[in-house]
Amino acid sequence: MTSFNKVILMGNLTKDPEIRYTPTGTAVANFRMAVNHRYKQGDETKEDVCFIDIVVFGKQGESCGQYLHKGNGVIVDGRLQERRWETEDGQKRSKYEIVAQSVRFLPKREGSGEKGESVVEEMGDSNDVPF
Repeated sequence: MTSFNKVILMGNLTKDPEIRYTPTGTAVANFRMAVNHRYKQGDETKEDVCFIDIVVFGKQGESCGQYLHKGNGVIVDGRLQERRWETEDGQKRSKYEIVAQSVRFLPKREGSGEKGESVVEEMGDSNDVPF
């Protein structure tokens, strides 16, 4: 059976990226992003927020660490991955994260003097997407 694993997300960083390096010198950037989903329930508009961990490798990871900050808008294209580990006291843990193949930086709002404000909120909710 053929498999397919592709994720595309648009949202805002919830904190500055953290950069580390593997023993071979490859950069690894980690950040968390918030993706909002607006929907109507009766006459009321509600909003859910999903927080997703992102991992970016190599030069693109270094660029994320250098140019992205909390609040910046990004579009992440990648694959879903489950990471598993065992704690020191023997408890098994796991978490899902996105391994990014590409990270597109979204422009900041014009006229905004604040670091990190982006245009993600202005692009509308997911029901407005033309595809």
